[in-house]
Amino acid sequence: IPTLGGIAIFLSFLIGYMLFAEQNTLMLSTLIASFLIVILGIVDDIKPMKAIYKFIGQIVIASIVAFYGNLQLTTITALGLNIDFGIFAPIVTIIFIVAIINAINLIDGLDGLASSVSSIYFLTVAIIGVILNKFGGLDIMLTVIMLGATLGFLVYNFPPAKIFMGDTGSTFL
Repeated sequence: IPTLGGIAIFLSFLIGYMLFAEQNTLMLSTLIASFLIVILGIVDDIKPMKAIYKFIGQIVIASIVAFYGNLQLTTITALGLNIDFGIFAPIVTIIFIVAIINAINLIDGLDGLASSVSSIYFLTVAIIGVILNKFGGLDIMLTVIMLGATLGFLVYNFPPAKIFMGDTGSTFL
């Protein structure tokens, strides 16, 4: 069974982005990081690399989004607590991005699991965007594009799988 199905997810994302989304610095950093994480995944799918090298690559790629795209997790409000990360916001953001990359990669062991979980996430964020009236915003646009890409892939990845996404797709998601 082929293991480079993540390329199809990434190409679907690129086509959807080119047709529907607007360009800005945050999105450019996301595209650069996405391309690099897909390249890292392809290399790992073809010839598995040591975990430390993948981890270092993920940190560098997450840094592109945190610093060049200026996407930083500055505060978290949960359970009545308001936590401000201050000067540690870029580091917390990088840790968060790398943790999510590896979390999706870890659940990519069963047919359709990673793409199903990701599809549920994208649908949930899209619904929240609609409720908050964020039409045309980058958040809802990307989630709808990714929802289409993951659902299109899920058709071929649902048990019994005809193709696997491999590290190329799971790290991209």
